[in-house]
Amino acid sequence: MSTKKEDVYPSYLKLFQNGELKRRAEELWNRMKQCDLCPRNCRVNRLDDQRGFCKASSTLKIASFGPHFGEEKELVGTGGSGTIFFSHCSMLCVFCFNHEISHLDQGEVTTCDGLAKIMLHLQEIGCSNINLVTPTHYIPHILKAILIAVQGGLILPLVYNSSGYEKVEILKYLDGIVDIYLPDFKFGCNEYAGKYAGGAYDYVEVTQRAILEMNRQVGVLEVDQKTRIAKRGLMIRHLVMPNNVSCSDKVIEWIAQNLPRETYINIMSQYHPSFKAKNFPEISRKISHSEFEEVIKHAKKQGLINAKPQE
Repeated sequence: MSTKKEDVYPSYLKLFQNGELKRRAEELWNRMKQCDLCPRNCRVNRLDDQRGFCKASSTLKIASFGPHFGEEKELVGTGGSGTIFFSHCSMLCVFCFNHEISHLDQGEVTTCDGLAKIMLHLQEIGCSNINLVTPTHYIPHILKAILIAVQGGLILPLVYNSSGYEKVEILKYLDGIVDIYLPDFKFGCNEYAGKYAGGAYDYVEVTQRAILEMNRQVGVLEVDQKTRIAKRGLMIRHLVMPNNVSCSDKVIEWIAQNLPRETYINIMSQYHPSFKAKNFPEISRKISHSEFEEVIKHAKKQGLINAKPQE
């Protein structure tokens, strides 16, 4: 089923028309000369093929793309969420499910024009949105690709699907471009974030500030009343981990105290010990039913009416 222009009104069309999208794309591209796109602030010259923590240069690399039917139902619709998985990552969690992509450089080199063609292809085959997975280090490329894709007729909402470890300064470039933010809130304690996520001992405060900015930009999730597909808003994911190393109680309490009680939260049960998790006894097993249920109960107790157990 093709998408009709009157069915969706993505944010980025106005910024394309007034030239602001192009200006932001160029400014972000130049920031790669001393890259500070993520909280790692490596300051390497990616335009000269230098590589920082994420191991990405200025060459765009995509691991896979296609309609995804395993995302939240509000993103899937009948045609699937149009996911684009970018290679590399600024988090590098030791338990990463997609470590071949994030840690091991799997993917194919492409261009901004190639990325634009992928976006248009996903729209043509009937996807509900363009779902940018692990996009942080490629934001300049994404904005340049949108410039090209809009001229080819792109009208789908953009989903920014990230680790949550984002800089507010950079997120402000996406204001009026991203329609749906889909951040992880992985850890409620810096101790465990640092241990399992590449020394990100500032993860909690950085992610809290980022999620507040995302909420400021797009607000509580809005869905189309007919299709039940997400149009705009914030959707938070939280992965429950064994032995509460995710500090789920602290994550839930912060959301309850700082965001609207209608905030959408997907509480996820899918943790399994991937990649290097076996080297850490406390995370070398799946979670128990009781561990998961405890988090669900805590979310209800905190009054979060849209905290949903993973389907």
